[in-house]
Amino acid sequence: MANYKYIRLANIVSGTSQKNVNILIKDDRIILISESEISDLPFNTEVVEAEGLIALPGIIDVHVHFREPGLEHKADMVSESNAAVAGGITTVFEMPNTNPPTITQEALWQKLELAKEKMLCNYKFYYGITNKNLDQALKIPKEDICGFKIFLGSSTGNMLVDRQATIEDLFERSPYVITAHCEDEARVKANTQKYKELYPNNDAPSSIHPLVRDAEACYLSSKFAIELAKGRTKLNIAHISTEKEISLLKSGKIGTKNITAEVSPMHLWFTQDDFNALGNKIKCNPSIKSLQDRQALRKALREDKIDMIATDHAPHLIEEKEKPYFDAPSGIPSIQHSLQIVLELVAQGELRLDQVQEKMSSNPAKLFGLKDRGELREGFFADIVLVDLNKEETITKENLFSKCKWSPLEGYTFKSKIFLTMVNGEIKYKEGRILR
Repeated sequence: MANYKYIRLANIVSGTSQKNVNILIKDDRIILISESEISDLPFNTEVVEAEGLIALPGIIDVHVHFREPGLEHKADMVSESNAAVAGGITTVFEMPNTNPPTITQEALWQKLELAKEKMLCNYKFYYGITNKNLDQALKIPKEDICGFKIFLGSSTGNMLVDRQATIEDLFERSPYVITAHCEDEARVKANTQKYKELYPNNDAPSSIHPLVRDAEACYLSSKFAIELAKGRTKLNIAHISTEKEISLLKSGKIGTKNITAEVSPMHLWFTQDDFNALGNKIKCNPSIKSLQDRQALRKALREDKIDMIATDHAPHLIEEKEKPYFDAPSGIPSIQHSLQIVLELVAQGELRLDQVQEKMSSNPAKLFGLKDRGELREGFFADIVLVDLNKEETITKENLFSKCKWSPLEGYTFKSKIFLTMVNGEIKYKEGRILR
């Protein structure tokens, strides 16, 4: 028997305006969007009252670290997919630096089997490129992965690729989108050594992080990757963090350029001044930088130089974050509140709602070829998030779903609240509760 759901009187974004609609869903697809109410509903239709709520296409987060397998003490596929749907995210692309890393067919298949049992949201996995595995990587079926990930600067998991021939070969031969972590390794190492000598007692403040992993390190690496990719393959620069890097990017819509970029909500929200209060809690790679950089990132989103917003959700235990600066890991748990952060920017006049849909849903679907996802359209999968833009929510440990149970946003009150998240026509989150 078919499963019907009816979302009644939701507001959807139509260009720069909104309109009130009713959405009928059969099984996993949207079959009708109507401005008129549907009176003759199929038998046993579940009705979701959405008057006063805004309906957005489910958020597609193309950059997450769920830590499973091997690092389940930090997070796992169950806990982090719970946090995802609580934040309106219906599809995630998970990174390869787990344990073992996703750099072999066996490791990829292990992840795929785990995900079938545990993931609450849709998912795809990146295949990690190393100095030695490119030939094997090129044999992976396209349906099994979302693309290749290459670390041109070291980060959590130590998957640095520093062999020039491998990098050039990858950019010449890849049939998939290459997502690159861009920080110049030589510069980061030199900066690290400099500050270790300045703080020999391992008492460096976390506020030096933007100096250790500075703007020039990002720029040099991004410039190197972009020069390699031109005319060869699709390159996506992960977590852009500097004004200088933006000078390397061109304005344009997805489909009109082969160089794209993503930005994290953390880089859109915090500045280096926040290290004084939050310390290692906002230590991430690349580092959070100046107010001028943050303003440039927001402007680049509006100008279509930056194409996507993706969290780089990276949970660590709070005990790890409380270690001295050089010993504390980089990464911030952020998946549950990324949409709320971006909606806060809308309230501040930094972005429009149609840009939120574009950068967080439709652009990721288009770039990575996710058929029938990323938009609220008849015939598309029913990945939908309902948000109350007029209901506040204060972030506390008690309402966090990530396994690590902390956030640099604790105590902040957002002006919006996620009401419901639907994945493939099934309600997975509603009013603070996970529905499995």
